[in-house]
Amino acid sequence: MTPTTRKFYVTTAIDYANGEPHLGHAFEKIGADCVARYHRLRGEPVHFVIGMDEHGQKVAQAAEEAGAEPQAWVDGIAERFRVAWDELGISHDDFIRTTEARHARAVQELFRRIRERGHIFEGVYSGYYCVGCEAFKLEKDLDDQGRCPIHPSREIKWVEEPNFFFRLSAFGPWLLERYAAHPDFVRPAAKMNEIRNVVADGLQDISVSRARVPWGIPWPDDPDHTVYVWFEALTNYLSATGFPDASYTELWPADLHIIGPDIVRFHAALWPAMLEAAGLEPPRGVWCHGWVNLAGARFSKSAGVHLTLREAIDRHGPDALRYFLLREVPWDGDGTFSLERFDVRYTADLADGYGNLVSRVLAMIERYLDGTVPPYAADTDLDRARTTTLERYVAAMDGHLLHDGAARALELVADANAFIEARAPWALAKAGNRAALAETLGALAATLAAITAMLTPFLPGKTATVCRALGRDAADVSLVTTEMRGVSGNRVRKIPPLFPKPPAAA
Repeated sequence: MTPTTRKFYVTTAIDYANGEPHLGHAFEKIGADCVARYHRLRGEPVHFVIGMDEHGQKVAQAAEEAGAEPQAWVDGIAERFRVAWDELGISHDDFIRTTEARHARAVQELFRRIRERGHIFEGVYSGYYCVGCEAFKLEKDLDDQGRCPIHPSREIKWVEEPNFFFRLSAFGPWLLERYAAHPDFVRPAAKMNEIRNVVADGLQDISVSRARVPWGIPWPDDPDHTVYVWFEALTNYLSATGFPDASYTELWPADLHIIGPDIVRFHAALWPAMLEAAGLEPPRGVWCHGWVNLAGARFSKSAGVHLTLREAIDRHGPDALRYFLLREVPWDGDGTFSLERFDVRYTADLADGYGNLVSRVLAMIERYLDGTVPPYAADTDLDRARTTTLERYVAAMDGHLLHDGAARALELVADANAFIEARAPWALAKAGNRAALAETLGALAATLAAITAMLTPFLPGKTATVCRALGRDAADVSLVTTEMRGVSGNRVRKIPPLFPKPPAAA
């Protein structure tokens, strides 16, 4: 692996400011943070953007129900999201809000370029509108009861209003050609097939203004309209680069948009078409994660799922929640959250697995070698297992299969614990076999350092503690070269249990 100077620009969907952060929001931000941290371990400069989607009818309604002005409402919601992401260790470089002046500036310029190229026209929209999605719906998009399948508890509304339209239909052939040229543009592959079929079936021109929704960015040259919330929300990825300043190309195009399955069409069809219409380069890739379900229902405000993010964090702490979500829920599919499974993984993987290995290795180095990691030849079975497992870990993480990456790290934990039992360092110390003892504990220290590097994207707080215990600075952790994982000659120190067991499980 060699270091690179190419930036890696990764974004998440911006969260709609109509309620509290929940586990569905957290799953996406934690996963994207894991991706960003992994690329930093690879030696890449990273620009990681998250944020808030603060305009639109749904936000205005939520503010009205709370008896607040829209701006005051979104200010309060944004602060609660910031606090939650700080607690969960989300290492974003920017927190973009669509009520910021820099965003309105980018939206206005993007619209100007699209209009200049003849892709905006006036018309009258007649059709269904889902306030929950803030999206126009065709009749074929509704369920058997005539409701939005994503927000079945909300009544779908029939809307007739004069609007400005974007000629999305003109970009169908271009999109299909681009998909063919870049078959990994949308991943997993099933989502690429899904969006290809949608576009092949034919695209409708889309209304990109609203005539009776005052909470939004004013439509240029027409004060009776505001910019359709999706048209302006997608632009946040450009706003965060400084667009239209010339320096925006230092970040753009984005390397990866990380999104949920309900918004694939916006990101994989509408957004590239908007950029092409404006003469701008489309993003390099879109990753669509799945749903996190609880008792058969996905986490969302409208679904009424009642396990709060606060309750989930308090169960075993923020790092443990990060690990559990990314280990238990496939990053390329749906998964189920349960407190029972959380308890099982916490005990087996973290307390009895990684945490126990940390305690054993540090204690033995301190007891048998006066607290100093010995030099050794790196030619044991554990060294070979470490090399092989690291290769498998990198392959999984490069493919954004975060659950597999976490599993590889825990496999190496199991290998290290088996190595301890096979080598019995206590017996080597008792027999005075200093050479074998040094080889054994040197291999274990190097392996513990490697596992800690592998788990850093998942457990950034806990692994920083282990780095310090191994005599290293967490900022030095890297996957660029094997040597940078070395800890030979370092002084170690014992630490309290990383993952204390709750009384009932002790």
